[in-house]
Amino acid sequence: MKLYLSATLFLSCLITLSSFAQVAIPADSIITTKHSTTILGQAIKYTAHKGTQPVWNEAGKAIATLDYTYYERDGVANKENRPLVISFNGGPGSASVWMEIAYTGPALLNIDDEGYPTQPYGIGKNPYSILDIADIVFINPVNTGYSRILDKETNTNTFFGVNADVKYLASWINTFVTRRNRWNSPKYLIGESYGTTRVSGLALELQSAHWMYLNGVVLVSPTTLGIERGGPVDMALRLPYYAATAWYHQKLPADLQSRDLEEFLPEVEAFAVDELLPTLAKGGLLAADRRQAIAAKMARYSGLPEHVILQNNLDVGTNLFWKELLRDSGYTVGRLDSRYRGIDRKDGGERPDFNAELTAWLHAFTPAINHYMRNELNFATDVKYNMFGSVYPWDRSNDRTGENLRQAMAQNPFLHLMVQSGYYDGACDYFNAKYTMWQMDPSGRLQDRMSFKGYRSGHMMYLRKPDLEQGNADIRTFIKNSIPEAGAPAKY
Repeated sequence: MKLYLSATLFLSCLITLSSFAQVAIPADSIITTKHSTTILGQAIKYTAHKGTQPVWNEAGKAIATLDYTYYERDGVANKENRPLVISFNGGPGSASVWMEIAYTGPALLNIDDEGYPTQPYGIGKNPYSILDIADIVFINPVNTGYSRILDKETNTNTFFGVNADVKYLASWINTFVTRRNRWNSPKYLIGESYGTTRVSGLALELQSAHWMYLNGVVLVSPTTLGIERGGPVDMALRLPYYAATAWYHQKLPADLQSRDLEEFLPEVEAFAVDELLPTLAKGGLLAADRRQAIAAKMARYSGLPEHVILQNNLDVGTNLFWKELLRDSGYTVGRLDSRYRGIDRKDGGERPDFNAELTAWLHAFTPAINHYMRNELNFATDVKYNMFGSVYPWDRSNDRTGENLRQAMAQNPFLHLMVQSGYYDGACDYFNAKYTMWQMDPSGRLQDRMSFKGYRSGHMMYLRKPDLEQGNADIRTFIKNSIPEAGAPAKY
C-alpha cells in the first residue's frame, strides 16, 4: 500500500483543542492511501482520502474542522455518471464509525454472523459494500470522531441543534462537492438514527440554500422526524415491535410462534391501528369487558402477562417491556436490539440496569476504528476518536425535518426515499418508521417514490450478516432505480 501526503497537511494550521491537553489537529488536511478489495466477486481498486475540512463563519474564519473518510473507486472515466453517497450516523453526538466499518464502506468489522463481538479485534474487507456502484464519504459532525471546534469564541449553538446542525453541514457538503468536482454526479444522503433527522433536514437545506438537488435519501432506523405522536397513538404504535421481540424470544402462544415473523406481523399492525388505537382513545370511558378483551389480545401478541397490561391501563412503556418480557428467566432485553439479553442486579424493578447491546457494540467497534484509522488509513493523531462526543445542550426545538423532506420531494421529482428498519429495534421501531412515512405524505401523492425495507435484526440491522448483504443489495437497487435515463424529463 502506497502513502500519498497532500501538501495541505504540512501547511495547515495546528489548532489547540483543549486547555487541559495540548493536542492539535490540522484544520484542513488530507492523507491518501491506495487499496484493493473484492465486492460481489468483482475485483475493485479504490482510493481512501482521510482528512479534515474546515467549517467557516460568515467572515471566512475557520471555526471548526470536520474529519471525514472519502472512498473513491479507481478507474472511473466519467464521474458525472458515478453516484456519490454522503453518510452520517446519529446520536446526535455519534461518530460515523458504525456505518463506515460495518455497513456500506469497503472495510468490515470483525464480528460473528449475528453481530456479536469477537476477539481478536480487527478489520477485514466488506464483500457487500456499495463502493462498486457509488463513491462514499463518511462525515463526523462537530465533537464526533476527530472533529472539533477550533474557535473558542464561537457559541456552541452554531452547531448543537436540529436546525443549526443542518445549516453548517449543508455548507460543509457544498465545499466538499465543489472541491471534489462532483456537482454533476447523482447524489444521495444516508443517515442512521438521529442521522435520519439530519439528512431529512439536509435534503431541503441543500436544495433551497445551495441549489444542490438529490436523487435519493436513505433513512436507516429513522427517528420521528418531528412528526407529532403521543397518547393513544404512541401507545398503539409500540405493539408490533413488542410482538416481533416476543416472537424472537419464543414468548408467544404456539399458534403464533409457529408462523413466520413477516407473515405474522401484518396481523398485529392491523390490530394496533384498527382496534387498539381507537380503544385507547376512550380512556376511562372504556367498558370493563372491552378493557379485559383488549388486554388479553395485547398479552397474546406481546408475550407480556395480562395482569401487567391491566395494571398499567393498557399502556406498557418500553422500559417496562424490556424488563418484564424475560423477567421470569432472569434476563432483560436490549433497547437498540432486543435479540441481546442483559443481566441486572435484581429481577425486580421497572427498567433494565443497562443497554446490553450498546455495551457489546462499543466493545467491538472502539478498538477496531482506532486501529483502522492509524494503521490502514495512516491518520495518526493524539486526538481522541469520539465514538460519542458531547453535543449538549442540543436544541431540539422547531424540528420540522419530516416536513422538510416532504417539501424537498414535492419540489424535486427526481428525489426518492427508502426507509430501512430492523424489527427488533426498540429505540426507533419499525412500525413508527412506517407511521412516519404515512404522516409525512398525507396526500399519498409521493408514495410511488417511497419504499420500506424490514430486516430481522435491530437498530444497526447490518450487523447481522444476512441483513448486511440484503441491506446493501437494497441500497444498490435503490440507487440504480432512482437514476433516470439520460434526457428523461422531470414530472412536476
